[in-house]
Amino acid sequence: MSRIANTLAKLKAEGRQALIPYVTAGDPFAYATPEIMAALAAGGADIIELGVPFSDPMADGPVIQQASERALARGIGTTQVLDIVRQFRTGNATTPVVLMGYANPVERYDQKRGAGAFIRDAAAAGVDGLLIVDYPPEECETFAADLKAAGLDLIFLLAPTSTEQRMAQVGRIATGYVYYVSLKGVTGAGHLDTSAVAEAVPRIRAHVNVPVGVGFGIRDAVTARAVAQVADAVVIGSRLIQLLEKAPRDQVAGVARGFMAEIRAALDAR
Repeated sequence: MSRIANTLAKLKAEGRQALIPYVTAGDPFAYATPEIMAALAAGGADIIELGVPFSDPMADGPVIQQASERALARGIGTTQVLDIVRQFRTGNATTPVVLMGYANPVERYDQKRGAGAFIRDAAAAGVDGLLIVDYPPEECETFAADLKAAGLDLIFLLAPTSTEQRMAQVGRIATGYVYYVSLKGVTGAGHLDTSAVAEAVPRIRAHVNVPVGVGFGIRDAVTARAVAQVADAVVIGSRLIQLLEKAPRDQVAGVARGFMAEIRAALDAR
């Protein structure tokens, strides 16, 4: 059983929902990310999604797009992202890390270092799972099998527009958890409709055997608590990135920890 699966199983046994923050590697300061990740874990994060900066993040709204642009301008690429995970692992061997990004950086990495190099290096760095936004399930069964052989989970996105067929395809190969995008559109956009989420999650569970996390539109304790009523995990990213962007370098860790502690307390007080 993977570190992700173990974490989620433990939380389920405790009757608690997972808290999964998203941050972009290298933002808001080039080498502050390991410190921020440690602070997120200390504040109550159960799994950390770490964004791999990319020049054309089609599923991301302005907040995360700009975070990627800032990180790329500071020279943060895939190699640096894996270094960040290694640094985080020197002080934390338990909190799962999921790399979230796009196919291009993965495929370019393999072109330079040989087929399967990204999976090997990610596993060696301490990565626990991958969420590749533009890898549809019908085209990555071999990739999923290679990840599983290396002990990594492959996380998939599902959306309000996902058909029953797509849910079944995802359910056949997804491991770790699935990430339900609660809004149509990009990250950070729109108004969270918790009643629609409550209707969608049971439909997804009819097709998948892994926990269901919900993200997009979750910005504070109130929305996180509402989603936690029906989901196994709550994913929060754009609001966290906004808070970190405004913080001075010597305060980013404290801001990250404080925000996580606020959300964690809200989830546990349900």
